[in-house]
Amino acid sequence: MNLNNDRIAQLRAGTKGTQNLIHFNNAGSSLPPDVVVDTVIDYLRDEAITGGYEAEAKYTVQLQETYSQIARLINADTSEIALVENASAGWDIAFHGIDFKAGDEILTSEMEYVTNVLGFIDAQKYHGVVTKVIPNDADGNFDLQALKAAITDRTKLIAVTHIASSTGGVIPAAEIGQIAREHNILYLLDACQSAGHIPLDVRAIDCDMLSVTGRKYLRAPRGTGFMYVKKDVQDKLKIFFHDGWAIKTLNGDHYEPRDDAKRFELYERNRALTLGLGKAVSYALELGLDNIWQRIQHLSAQLRQQLSAIEDVTVTDTGSVQSGIVTFTVAGVESTAVKAKLTEKHINVSVGLPMSTPYYMSKHQLSSVVRASVHYYNTEEEVAILCREIRQMIG
Repeated sequence: MNLNNDRIAQLRAGTKGTQNLIHFNNAGSSLPPDVVVDTVIDYLRDEAITGGYEAEAKYTVQLQETYSQIARLINADTSEIALVENASAGWDIAFHGIDFKAGDEILTSEMEYVTNVLGFIDAQKYHGVVTKVIPNDADGNFDLQALKAAITDRTKLIAVTHIASSTGGVIPAAEIGQIAREHNILYLLDACQSAGHIPLDVRAIDCDMLSVTGRKYLRAPRGTGFMYVKKDVQDKLKIFFHDGWAIKTLNGDHYEPRDDAKRFELYERNRALTLGLGKAVSYALELGLDNIWQRIQHLSAQLRQQLSAIEDVTVTDTGSVQSGIVTFTVAGVESTAVKAKLTEKHINVSVGLPMSTPYYMSKHQLSSVVRASVHYYNTEEEVAILCREIRQMIG
């Protein structure tokens, strides 16, 4: 499906938020399509009328379809999908489920999100694990040769973020997966910003675990997400939180976990949001992830080009493959002030702070950046308006 101007106009007509503002905070939380909102509301209304458990029974097929649609999205089996509240929850379940020993080594990138960094610190504090940060090369690309050189017989895990929170580069996830397989190392990929943004294929990437949130580029409701755990890795992860949903049998003081990734779930969760997530995934699949990625690249390239042409604006993105996340600074104007001024004009952006991507921000001595993250439903006109407002702000 070609995302031409007519099709974009139709998609915007089905997204009420686009009528009132310019939303360039898709890396924070995208505007959901009306059909996703209606799906959630309709279920809640049905639940209120018929009862919570009764509504769940009525929508059993649709709820299960969410798993199937997610599996299609990332080329996995439904038995490898677990629903979670957000990407951080999924990442934590996977990471803290690994049986770390003193002296084990974790290899990561300078682009890591704060949640992941906290996990590394905990692994060091409680298990004596060593974390090695692989720096980007001179061109801002993840250094695959440096990754290979850092591997030792103590390397337990490669944990990297596909697209960082505060810069636009995309790391070579599949090439990292190939290296991980060659050395029989566990591979955890944070796909928080990449799901719904670029095509994802866990078979091609060859990761063992992957974490995703719904609210960002998938355009799903807040409080939704999922994790992927490869079938032959599920038994290798410890499970810290259990309920009856997560087990297959209970006999005296012994239980057997389920045979699928649902062992990492708890039974009680918001079924309305589950349906909303499923609808959002179906929506993205219908549009086509290749089409979405091409459209995002087109808009982000325009935005970077126009921002770079403005005196006193510095685009801070690095790497040869760049995403829909565009980051920049304005000389003499704090990033928070830029955001506030744009908010007055009904333009949403966000601010990347050192805590969000601590390795990267510290290395590049960035105290903050403005983050304008485009999605396919944004327009060339909106890009031009944002840049016009930046010029006026400086002038």
